[in-house]
Amino acid sequence: MNRTGVRPSPIFLIILAVAVASGVLVTLNSQTAVDAGTLMLVLGGWGTSLALHEFSHAIVAYRGGDRAVRNKGYLTLDIRRYTDPVFSIVVPLLFLAFGGIPLPGGAVWIDHRALRSRKIESLVSLVGPLSNLVLGVALIWVDRELVTNLFLAAGLMYLAMLQILAFFINILPIPGMDGWGAIEPWLSFEARRFGATVRPWAPMVLFVLLVGVRPVSQAVFDFIFQL
Repeated sequence: MNRTGVRPSPIFLIILAVAVASGVLVTLNSQTAVDAGTLMLVLGGWGTSLALHEFSHAIVAYRGGDRAVRNKGYLTLDIRRYTDPVFSIVVPLLFLAFGGIPLPGGAVWIDHRALRSRKIESLVSLVGPLSNLVLGVALIWVDRELVTNLFLAAGLMYLAMLQILAFFINILPIPGMDGWGAIEPWLSFEARRFGATVRPWAPMVLFVLLVGVRPVSQAVFDFIFQL
């Protein structure tokens, strides 16, 4: 363990190992292996990215003054630490498996009063979606430059697409999303109070639109595919 208390948990390492092993499984000459491997590659990769997303929030908050995140276990990359295991982990993975929509999933509780400035508050919110963007770009590079197996390439590109989509969704300035958290410190008291009022249900309205309103979902996915 280093001085910040960053120590990858066995759970995180297992999820990462599942994603890597699934990538190997996809390359085997068997339709069953391809199907099972692709599903586990995407779910394992998404679980890994979820932990990295929340860890990014936590490590910036820690360096910005909120020392409590270490005691809460946020610096361990253990997805069990990132709020409720059912609504923050299981439900988003089910949405991902059956609908292809990457719900934000986990969350870390930051003591904003402990942060040293509004710039740090904004950065704490921004680094989560930026981690998805960086991972998505990295997956695209690996897919194009290093991967020759068609099925593995397809699985990695789909996972990359989900990362870019997660970045796009999370960066929207909607209460409850990281994009709102980035601008909230700079808003008026009335705007922040409005955001606090609609925060519990605004993200669900967004996901209902993405899943249930075809023109909206079609426009968003077309935009992401173009990117």
